[in-house]
Amino acid sequence: MAVAAVHAQPGLRERTWYRALVFAGLGVLLLAGMLFAIGSGTLSLSQVAAALTGSGDVQWQRVVWDIRLPRMLVSTLVGMNLATSGAILQAVMGNPLADPGIIGVSSGAGLAGISVLLVFPQYQGLVPLVAFLGAMAAAIVIYVLAWRGGIQPIRVILAGVAVSALCAAGISAVMVLFSDRIQGALMFMNGAMTLKGWSEWQQLWPYSVAMLTVALFTVRRLDVIVLGDDVARGLGMNVQANRLALTAVAALLAA
Repeated sequence: MAVAAVHAQPGLRERTWYRALVFAGLGVLLLAGMLFAIGSGTLSLSQVAAALTGSGDVQWQRVVWDIRLPRMLVSTLVGMNLATSGAILQAVMGNPLADPGIIGVSSGAGLAGISVLLVFPQYQGLVPLVAFLGAMAAAIVIYVLAWRGGIQPIRVILAGVAVSALCAAGISAVMVLFSDRIQGALMFMNGAMTLKGWSEWQQLWPYSVAMLTVALFTVRRLDVIVLGDDVARGLGMNVQANRLALTAVAALLAA
């Protein structure tokens, strides 16, 4: 009985205090990284603190508030979005290697986004929405191609590589056909954070906050899906509907 009681106790990683400690530590590291990103180069930590509190030199305040701070915030949100999207796709697709870049979701978003930037540059404000539709379309195609009575990891990777290659070919075709407008789209395709400011932050944060919040409340559903379709159905879950909804969340985060 003593042995059974020991085995019934939750492991270290399942304990609430351990998870809270890990998240607290990661939060401290994130904050330290953000401060380092703002102060890298010629700025010291004291100058960054003074600029953030409005008590430093006006020139450094402008550098911090108008250039480095928005760029750092945008980079942080982008990293959070892509990481969360990858975690969701790994659970939904049943493959630990699945992420927006490997399985073609990012390529679908890139094809849709660059098509708007080059073909309809007057509608640049619609890039996030169109990129989401492209990412979602790529995810659905991968899901359909990989489905044979269930999701198998190897089929997800193969379908993702095929869809990624197809989208990459589409991107190249659009860039060749509209080569005179390509300069403005190169930074979009390369994911560069250069010259990103408060306008990009205003465009990004509503999507990010909304989808990250939704993702936070889908953790239990992801845990059930990871157990397998048969187990999930036995627990009363509509597996296909939940998988499609979760894929949409991951696609929007990646887009």
